[in-house]
Amino acid sequence: MTDEPTVTPSGKNLGRGPGPDAEVVQLCRDLIRIDTTNFGNDDGPGERKAAEYVAAKVAEAGLEPELYESEPGRTTLVARWEGADPTASPLLVHGHLDVVPAMAADWSVDPFAGEIRDGCLWGRGAVDMKDFDAMVLSVLRARAGTNRPPRRPIVLAFTADEEAGGHKGAHWLVEHHPHLLDGCTEAIGEVGGFSLTVRDDLRLYLIQTAEKGMAWMRLRARGTAGHGSMRNDHNAVTELAEAVARIGRHEFPTRITPSARAFLSEISDALGIDLDPDTDDVEAALSRLGTVARMIGATLRNTANPTMLDAGYKANVIPGEATATVDGRFVPGAQEEFLNTIDELIGDHVTREMINFDSAPETEFAGALVEAMKTSLAAEDPAARAVPYLMSGGTDAKAWDRLGIRCFGFAPLRLPPDLDFVGMFHGVDERVPTESLEFGARVLDRFLDLA
Repeated sequence: MTDEPTVTPSGKNLGRGPGPDAEVVQLCRDLIRIDTTNFGNDDGPGERKAAEYVAAKVAEAGLEPELYESEPGRTTLVARWEGADPTASPLLVHGHLDVVPAMAADWSVDPFAGEIRDGCLWGRGAVDMKDFDAMVLSVLRARAGTNRPPRRPIVLAFTADEEAGGHKGAHWLVEHHPHLLDGCTEAIGEVGGFSLTVRDDLRLYLIQTAEKGMAWMRLRARGTAGHGSMRNDHNAVTELAEAVARIGRHEFPTRITPSARAFLSEISDALGIDLDPDTDDVEAALSRLGTVARMIGATLRNTANPTMLDAGYKANVIPGEATATVDGRFVPGAQEEFLNTIDELIGDHVTREMINFDSAPETEFAGALVEAMKTSLAAEDPAARAVPYLMSGGTDAKAWDRLGIRCFGFAPLRLPPDLDFVGMFHGVDERVPTESLEFGARVLDRFLDLA
């Protein structure tokens, strides 16, 4: 009689020990209930408590997690999971522990209660990205219980500070402990592997192969302070307001990157349309994709959105200075063009300084790792077709890219066609279907045998 567990084609374990999806919902609930809000300053609780929770779960699976802190409470966990083939290069599997703020008064549920309602797990971090953290832990623990190592060694990284650019998390790790990632040439993390239903027999699973660069800027105008009742030809508020309006209304030209072009080619085939991204109205075609069109549309060009304004201290006093914050994003290869355009738009009386500036990594949708993604998805969903895409936001991939690691967004989720998944990111009433979490754990489990 064999000691090996029996595993069904769906990945469910019928022998000894739990299946890879057995704990994923509860693990995600537990993580959501640990408040790791990152306000972008030092006001939040930090990631220490969540990192200690993950460390305990990882240690129970037989690994030896290590905690690293860039500052007290800003905690990143790293652990090595040995593979069946110790000569293979390790794969980096990463997820962040922090979340963006949630205003409880705006939500239908307590954003940190981990409530299950209508078949979904609700809470801040449900999709960004404690869902993937939970998938990784569930698969790890199930495999440890049945003595099933992954094919290749895995470096697990649960990072701090991703929601503020990763400077106290992934970037800090790369700068101070790069040896922890020795040998890693490929990585998987957020935001990719989620489904987009085209029709009953076709679901596209978007795999992130690139992301826009980040340019968070502070604009500053200086003028002559004075009495609000008098003429003032050097009003800082006026100069700043005009610059902000020019930036906010500017229409950047279309720039089709290789990842965007590959995605559009797949969409053209899936929708049965003849779409030429160099001449056709691409955004009109994308509108047929539903809510995901908002994110994809933002990847066709550089963007710059004013987000904050600060000036003055009394109604009848003209201030000597006014500032604004702009969230700028540039597509791979368009960094210089973006900065030159911003400098033209702000004019001669406003200066800019970078709050957070980071690269726009891009990799090819090809290779054995990509084939493993395709196969593992198709095994769980015969209607699956994996397609590459460029993401409008940013991830810790920007840090890993500095070490030459090819990064993919692959946190697999089969989603209901009517769920506004893109709206879940940083949105009110963030939630993920529990069945999607279980699906993702099963796909990830199979992927680790193939990757």
